[in-house]
Amino acid sequence: MALPSACRFSLAVGLYLVLAAPLVHAVDVGLAGLFPGKALLTISGGPPRIVAAGVTTPEGVRVVSTDGETATLEVGGKKRVLRVGQNVAAQPSTGGSQKVVLTADSAGHFLTSGNINGTTVRFLVDTGASMVSLGASDARRIGIDASKGEQAITSTANGQAVVTRVKLDNLRVGEITMNNVDALVHQQDMPFALLGMSFLNRMEMQRDGDTMTLKKRY
Repeated sequence: MALPSACRFSLAVGLYLVLAAPLVHAVDVGLAGLFPGKALLTISGGPPRIVAAGVTTPEGVRVVSTDGETATLEVGGKKRVLRVGQNVAAQPSTGGSQKVVLTADSAGHFLTSGNINGTTVRFLVDTGASMVSLGASDARRIGIDASKGEQAITSTANGQAVVTRVKLDNLRVGEITMNNVDALVHQQDMPFALLGMSFLNRMEMQRDGDTMTLKKRY
């Protein structure tokens, strides 16, 4: 049965509004390197890509300009000046919950990019780690002074190790932001930072096949 013209018009308008509505989500941008007139960017955990000045990526990140030490980016309608290793994100909608969906690699590990105190960090989700854990070189790059922390002994796969307990001012993964996070700094370098239970115990964690959804509870 054919719909009346008024109904067809209402449906058409509704469909247009749905399709035209902007997708509101966080865009996580890190500056991985600089070249003359170009910036090496990581966007929302993706592989590094070279973006020339004046170009806008499909995610809406525009490289405004570069110089020898910094790049000026336009993210979420705001201009940000980043140094290599720094990270910034457009804020998600205030009404939505803070969550991130991770995909396992071929070995079943959940790896993701995030940042600590504004510096890009590569994380491995580790429910067996009591706290977020950083290697020595990552801690130095972030600017953490481990000498001001409290020393402790922890058990690792290679035996006991001396670590320093510190507080992270800010830790962000995807849309999830957390302040004053307990963490351990190891004396040795680590291939990844461990996203341990001092972060994960404040999440709702749901595993579905090769994906894991983390949703902030408080």
